[in-house]
Amino acid sequence: MREELKGPVVENVKVVVVPEINEEGGTQHYVYLLNLRDDIMEGIIITSRGYGEDVNTGEKIKTSTLRHSLEVLLPNEAAKIEPIMEEVFGLTNEYWVSFWVDDVMYDKRFIFLPETINEKNMTTIPKLGGKGVMIG
Repeated sequence: MREELKGPVVENVKVVVVPEINEEGGTQHYVYLLNLRDDIMEGIIITSRGYGEDVNTGEKIKTSTLRHSLEVLLPNEAAKIEPIMEEVFGLTNEYWVSFWVDDVMYDKRFIFLPETINEKNMTTIPKLGGKGVMIG
């Protein structure tokens, strides 16, 4: 890609998968967007999709593409984006995040590789007060 077409580098923005206890007492995982920047993120658009291959049959698998939007995410704030089912942890799970700061547009792809959403990869998540898998 030509250098003048590249956008600014996205820093201090994270996508996090966190297990939470649901109403039935079981575990449900949720995806959060975390703003660790010192400025306000505005006009946020997030697309998510999963893709991969069935290990038994070699058949290609892909999920629906989901789109989400947030008007504003304040500094050091987290926003719950969507639930994520354990059945897709074996796929590559991709999140494209686009947002504005002042008059500058930022864009970044966050990827959870297959089988990386698991307990051994969990760390303490700032601002959420629990553990989860964080990328960014």
